[in-house]
Amino acid sequence: MTLKITLDPKSATAPYEQLRAQIAEQARTGRLPVGSRLPTVRGLAQDLDLAANTVAKAYRVLEADGVIETRGRAGTFIAAAGDAAERHAAAAAAAYAAEVHRLGLTRNQAEAAVADALRATYEP
Repeated sequence: MTLKITLDPKSATAPYEQLRAQIAEQARTGRLPVGSRLPTVRGLAQDLDLAANTVAKAYRVLEADGVIETRGRAGTFIAAAGDAAERHAAAAAAAYAAEVHRLGLTRNQAEAAVADALRATYEP
């Protein structure tokens, strides 16, 4: 499979975030299967006419999210992200639950806040 990235220079979304989102989506949907090798930071930066630091930032976030893994000199690859992403989401949910409980919000208030945040994120 080939990595296909299209950046919109007029978008309000930062280039590193556009890159991160597209790689994450291609990994999630299987367009980039587990084990697919990604271009080097410098190579992808050159291909997309971006600064190497922009690509490096996207790769760092993707690695922190468990979407990609760096294997030293062997390169950067799509990781088996499903389990890692679910663990990360569960940890974030637990932290959120603890925080809203500490703040004294009711369960309905906490769920409404999550629903609003999800709506704002997923519905343009």
